Amino acid sequence: MTNAQVSWNSNTSSAAPSEVLLEVRNLHTSFYTHDGVVKAVDGVSFTVKRGEIVGLVGESGCGKSVTSLSILRLVGQPGKIDGGEILFDGRDLLKLSGKEMTQIRGNRIAMIFQQPQSSLNPVFKIGDQIAEVLGIHKDLGKKAGLVRALELLQMVGIPDPERRLSAYPHELSGGMAQRVMIAMGFACVPELLIADEPTTALDVTIQAQILDLMRGMRAKLDTAIILITHDLGVVAEMADRVAVMYAGQIVEEAKTPELFKNPKHPYTQGLIGSIPVLGVLKDELDVIPGNVPNLIGLPPGCRFAPRCRARVAKGLTICTEQIPELKPVGVQHTTRCWLYE
Repeated sequence: MTNAQVSWNSNTSSAAPSEVLLEVRNLHTSFYTHDGVVKAVDGVSFTVKRGEIVGLVGESGCGKSVTSLSILRLVGQPGKIDGGEILFDGRDLLKLSGKEMTQIRGNRIAMIFQQPQSSLNPVFKIGDQIAEVLGIHKDLGKKAGLVRALELLQMVGIPDPERRLSAYPHELSGGMAQRVMIAMGFACVPELLIADEPTTALDVTIQAQILDLMRGMRAKLDTAIILITHDLGVVAEMADRVAVMYAGQIVEEAKTPELFKNPKHPYTQGLIGSIPVLGVLKDELDVIPGNVPNLIGLPPGCRFAPRCRARVAKGLTICTEQIPELKPVGVQHTTRCWLYE
């Protein structure tokens, strides 16, 4: 191995693959605005095992991206992490110094943002940007970093990678820019990759290629992935487990086959019911009535209660009075709903 190469196992733990890598406990993140306090993430808890893909799904504005930014401690003003724990390999990230977090970001935990063109620096060449990551975290010089950058571009299937090293972000298509972001994300062989809407704005063919690439990288490097998306089709294809978010809270969590076969929460049922199924004719697709609540003035009780048909059908009044807890409704299956109390 030359000094330009980085061992694929440089960050890999000797722990068994089934062990928990990330544990988020009762996370609270709010935005303090002139109009009031926006509770973007309100008591979120979940785990990610080594080598596992966990899907985090929900409508826009439900708190998925803020959860991921909180994990990396990248929440900017007027946002603030108000409480909770984020245990990564047993260490609480919220208690680390800024210098310690810098050593973890991009190295042991990497993130792919949903707008690759805006995440890449427009005035630096692609090769230099990848080499910079390797210089910071792996102490590679520029020449060695560029050699490794070329290997990474080849690995993610960039056509004519030698020429792309000298290209600027505006010279790349959306699909190529996303592949560059994946190359940068995997450059230091992270133990955890957070992919925030990695296929947004890409055509179907490129989407499939990006997902195949991420799956292959997970298989090759045993990297755990948090896949943030509103696309249930992507989740069904990629994730081992799924956590469904609504209005800042997780309302259901289960293994992927179980969630799609036997969804418990009325919100999850509504999401799955709204998906068109090939070969099944419907006069019209199911819809979820009403609108997502304002996170500044949240309704009392269950946050989904104003839109919940099941609550009305069962005549439940407690739904509008008390907030339900996330409780087991099956094997490795939890939901936040008074229907199962």
